[in-house]
Amino acid sequence: MMPSQDHMRTHLDNLSRALLRLHKALLDGERVTYERVHGRIPTNGAFFQLVLGDAWFAWLRPLSQMMARLDELTEGEDIADRAEITALIASVRTLLTPSEEGDGFGRHYYDALQRDPDVGLAHAAVRAELR
Repeated sequence: MMPSQDHMRTHLDNLSRALLRLHKALLDGERVTYERVHGRIPTNGAFFQLVLGDAWFAWLRPLSQMMARLDELTEGEDIADRAEITALIASVRTLLTPSEEGDGFGRHYYDALQRDPDVGLAHAAVRAELR
């Protein structure tokens, strides 16, 4: 790999790790909120099934899909199409824009940032990687 490939891979790996921490913080926070409403989720397997299929967690799926796509684009020896990576990073940046308005990802994300300091810290780490 050329040095620019090394630099790009390091940057994308750091971004991927930061997104994983953010995703985990969001999932943990949503689990707490879900359990307040619906009662304790008995197992991690049951939680995983809820994350995959329950409408409560649907708002997190675009982030999960972007993270999976980032992993796909960086899993080989050589990094995939830079234009595609640049577009994906722009999409992540757009997705992770909190909004007090509406009812989509931005609104849920805004609420999570307001109630959970771990989400705020993870958000700051992702933003630093997106610069």
